[in-house]
Amino acid sequence: MKAISLIGATGSIGCSTLQVVEHLGNIRVVAMAAGRNVELFSEQIERFGPELVACIDEAAGSALEAELDRRGVQRPEIRSGQAGLLAVAEHPGSDTVVSATVGAVGFVPTLRAIEAGKCIALANKETLVMAGELMTAAARRSGAEILPVDSEHNAIHQCLRGERHEEVSRLILTASGGPFRTKTKDEIAAATRAEALAHPNWSMGDKITIDSATLMNKGLEVIEAKWLFGFDADQISVIVHPQSVVHSMVELIDGSVIAQLGVTDMKHPIQYALTYPERRPGCLAPLDLASISSLTFEEPDLDRFPCLGLAFAALRAGGTMPAVLNAANEIAVQAFLNDKIRLNEIAALVGTVMAAHKPASIDSLPDVLAADSWARGRAIMLVSRAASAQ
Repeated sequence: MKAISLIGATGSIGCSTLQVVEHLGNIRVVAMAAGRNVELFSEQIERFGPELVACIDEAAGSALEAELDRRGVQRPEIRSGQAGLLAVAEHPGSDTVVSATVGAVGFVPTLRAIEAGKCIALANKETLVMAGELMTAAARRSGAEILPVDSEHNAIHQCLRGERHEEVSRLILTASGGPFRTKTKDEIAAATRAEALAHPNWSMGDKITIDSATLMNKGLEVIEAKWLFGFDADQISVIVHPQSVVHSMVELIDGSVIAQLGVTDMKHPIQYALTYPERRPGCLAPLDLASISSLTFEEPDLDRFPCLGLAFAALRAGGTMPAVLNAANEIAVQAFLNDKIRLNEIAALVGTVMAAHKPASIDSLPDVLAADSWARGRAIMLVSRAASAQ
């Protein structure tokens, strides 16, 4: 029986992962980590009986203890903070780690899991964006396998099965276009928080939904694709596909294009990652091709969605620049969610931070963390200035 550790248990990917685990029936959850949603976390602990759990901080840990006692649930070992996340990631009883946190918080735990030789079901794209070279080098040393859970990269992984690297011309990542695909620049600038969070196809957490609205999510995926599959920026492209039925494609050197289609539900890529290289009957109804009226594709508009261009620029600059892009974007997105900046100011803020940074090579974990810290500090300063000017 496969045993997994789940980091980010109460998020959308974490909850879907647990539904897949229940469906498959031959997977044991030995360790789990979550944030502050202790009510949901306690329900998950009661249902799956992990040996070890971790909360984001000591206050959440204490609240979890009280909630478990109230429910009459036997407490597992409870840890908190970064040390707790690392304990879950490195749990000796798990052979697979599902990394499903959002943002840089999952970076170090995922790296430690890779160094421990675990199989990584990766839904935390920031891990490879911040330090793809470091992560992939660690995986080569330890023998860890990184399997993508993002629907786009999961689709490419499926399309590449049986194909040789030299036979591939380019990777084509599809993007829904988000809620503002047909909006003008002025309409995007005036967008409210509620409008930006109203994704037309996917149900996701706030941060990733805003990234989808700005197309930064797709930019981060471009950087991630480089490290997952070993292709340069010029061999990776993005196409807007509003129906989100084709999850991504691979173009071969003879002109053939292989596409992976499926329903818009993350349970499919999660199950693929948990059962690879085998396939098991899924828990979703199959795609009904007859019900699809049309599949359309559009070039992305970098003038209205400059975040995508910034991500390509960061990838080409290399070194610490992708980590700076990611950190500045996290601060900018949170500032938008807190009504401190407008949606179109996210790209402007990220671009300003990138312009002030001279990329350096990444030789170790401290190099990444230093770039991340610098970019956050710079972005926070810019947000403060913007708020003062209002």
